[in-house]
Amino acid sequence: MIQIFGTNKSFDCKSAQRFFKERRIPFQFVDLKEKAMSRGEFDSVVSAVARVAGSHTDAVDALIDKSSKSYAEIAYLDESDKEEKLFENQASLMKLPVCRNGKTDATCGMQQKIWESWT
Repeated sequence: MIQIFGTNKSFDCKSAQRFFKERRIPFQFVDLKEKAMSRGEFDSVVSAVARVAGSHTDAVDALIDKSSKSYAEIAYLDESDKEEKLFENQASLMKLPVCRNGKTDATCGMQQKIWESWT
């Protein structure tokens, strides 16, 4: 089943939900302001994004929302600290929506072309 991690106020998260609803694809929406990803879910998403991004470091960078108001908190940290800060502040620092298809596929941001391949 597809999981969408995001916030109820995010326009992109609403668009992702609409994308799957219109195609009658069942999904679970998880509001990161109410319930953050567990460490296992987070690591699974980073690993799945790393398969596309090329490396673990690139995956963490891809997951960071550089237009976020909180970006300054993470911009100058070294790589190991960035991942921990991102895990601790998922709703404010992560590029949303994060969509996950099982344990092997995940995307951050609007990625309709990839989502179409999941159907």
